[in-house]
Amino acid sequence: MRVSVICVGRLSREYQAVWRHYQGLLRPYIGLEVFETAEVPLSLGEAQARTKEGTALLSLFRKGAFTVALDGRGRQYSSETWSALLAEKKVSGHSSFQFVLGGAAGLDECIVAAAHVVWSLSDLTFPHQMARCMMIEQLYRALRIERGEPYHH
Repeated sequence: MRVSVICVGRLSREYQAVWRHYQGLLRPYIGLEVFETAEVPLSLGEAQARTKEGTALLSLFRKGAFTVALDGRGRQYSSETWSALLAEKKVSGHSSFQFVLGGAAGLDECIVAAAHVVWSLSDLTFPHQMARCMMIEQLYRALRIERGEPYHH
């Protein structure tokens, strides 16, 4: 399984340790690559930021990859249901997945429309860097559940 994380901005030092932890735990299971675009200043307006960031994110999409957009407008899943969904997509022939995360202004509609699945982590709002760390943790959890392996972190 090959996974691309396409996101706006770099992780700050506070979040880098969490990211590296789960990236290391995922190494035996998947090939993981990260593509980051520049954050657009919110002083230009949230709509303009979303549009510019959306264009940049779209340019990084991998053709043929199963696309998951993380967005508050999406569907929420239990960890078990999320694991089953990813497993079903793999069984149906998908070997390449891309997870797309926006910046502070969220995702542009063009990204949401291009996604196969729109995934909401919660009804709560999280900083985009925290959401990125939560996404990788849930990916790791889903793979462990799929394999029937214990998970206690």
